[in-house]
Amino acid sequence: MAGCASLTESTEQSVLVQTVLDHREIAGVGCVLYNDVGKWFVTTPGRVTLRKSAGPLRIDCQKADKGWAYEKVESKVDGNLWGNLALTAGVGYIVDKNTGAGYDYPATLTVVMHPAQEKEEGPAPAPGVTLF
Repeated sequence: MAGCASLTESTEQSVLVQTVLDHREIAGVGCVLYNDVGKWFVTTPGRVTLRKSAGPLRIDCQKADKGWAYEKVESKVDGNLWGNLALTAGVGYIVDKNTGAGYDYPATLTVVMHPAQEKEEGPAPAPGVTLF
């Protein structure tokens, strides 16, 4: 029987990030991964350890004169979270949801790049605006 994910699962997860452009892997792309609990940087192909969350993971990649990408990956509930809901009348579920322990992202994130010329150039952001 599954138990409390907060007790049996880590709140961190290692993921492999790789980038593809025109059906070929492209190396040396700088990527920022972020969710509601943190932000991490990686150069592809590469591994990064991030903090899990119930919320989506956003991935923003760019390589000068090569291309760019922006993707969103939803987290998935793991089996321990459902067992926790049944065993603790919902209290453990709330803890697991808040710590991210009951959720996982895919172990390998393959990001599809767009050629550099396709990126739309818009007006400059207003002063004080944070871009991700």
